[in-house]
Amino acid sequence: MNNLNYLEKLLDGAKVEWLTLGQVAEVSAAGVDKKINDNEIPVKLLNFMDVYRNRYIDKSIPQMEVTAKESKIEFCNILAGDIFITPSSEVKDDIGNSAVAIEDLKGVVYSYHVMRLRLKKPSIITSMFISYALSSNIVQSQINILAKGLTRFGLTKTQWEDKIQIPIPCPDDPKKSLAIQAEIVRILDAFTALTAELAAELVARKKQYSYYRDQLLTFSDGEVEWKPLGRLAKNLDSKRKPITSGLRESGKMPYYGASGIVDYVKDYIFDGDYLLISEDGANLLARNTPIAFSISGKTWVNNHAHVLQFETYAERKFVEYYLNSIDLTPYISGAAQPKLNKNNLQNILIPDPSLAEKERIVAILDKFDAITNSLQEGLPREIELRQKQYEYYRDLLLNFPKAEEVAA
Repeated sequence: MNNLNYLEKLLDGAKVEWLTLGQVAEVSAAGVDKKINDNEIPVKLLNFMDVYRNRYIDKSIPQMEVTAKESKIEFCNILAGDIFITPSSEVKDDIGNSAVAIEDLKGVVYSYHVMRLRLKKPSIITSMFISYALSSNIVQSQINILAKGLTRFGLTKTQWEDKIQIPIPCPDDPKKSLAIQAEIVRILDAFTALTAELAAELVARKKQYSYYRDQLLTFSDGEVEWKPLGRLAKNLDSKRKPITSGLRESGKMPYYGASGIVDYVKDYIFDGDYLLISEDGANLLARNTPIAFSISGKTWVNNHAHVLQFETYAERKFVEYYLNSIDLTPYISGAAQPKLNKNNLQNILIPDPSLAEKERIVAILDKFDAITNSLQEGLPREIELRQKQYEYYRDLLLNFPKAEEVAA
């Protein structure tokens, strides 16, 4: 694809007209809430996350069950071609995410946390084209100018209707216009499909990784000796030094907390290979990120992560994999403020096979970890590259002559 001339070739000299969303679609914000009420009809709810996570919506996606009055169900129905957008979010970049219904969804209504766009002029513009246009830099810049809020940002229904503009190529020749839109959608769909395939492969690989990890780290009675963690590693918690954000000198050394790097500072207190284990925080129970993770080189660690030192790489990684695979609830105190104190940490029982067996297990799990988690190699890296490629071509293909500056 010729990066500079492809869009010009598609347009072939034809003009581009920018129309507001309100001109091309009926915008509705009259969605349904999550309440379950007696004497109402049970339905499924298309919610914010359904729209946020998907580009196309079919009957299999909405899972949340709610109830609504018959009149509300009729008013908030979902037809093939309807576009749903996220009108507000705590993060500005998440505003304007969109998904298109590819079939009529009977018995499904949409949440009041999303907006429905229903085409007024299907003869000159398609739902899929609008959806991709909404995610492009040129339209997102309009959204960012208008988005207001303190903890949550968003646009009003009127702003979506009257201020957000969508490009219409060749407005005087509907047939050619739809052909151009179809070609752009076809190309972007291909990139989207490839990314989706890689994401599905990553899910499968993670399941495979979890299976083999559990198999490799499960030992029969009497097969190995079990030792408290305090006998397998040297605890260096006494060397930690927390620094408040206002006193930190900016630099290149990573400053670690309970779940990873929280800043970069000028100096360091550790130099080597260590295992950090979360000492406190909600993640001890939620486990959204690993509670045990290795660090290397010159680093600074605050008092929210335990610091353990091992004699060999295999011993350190073996304990890291094991701790991330088991339920640590029996060792955690506090509900509102979960904490894994030093004494409980030291008493966690760890299987202790031979060093050769640890090396074998770690070698296998390292390969799975690289495939499923590494941002330098493996599937996460491939997905990141494909996503950047998609965004590049999306903005290239939708870089129509700009609309007039949007006024807030």
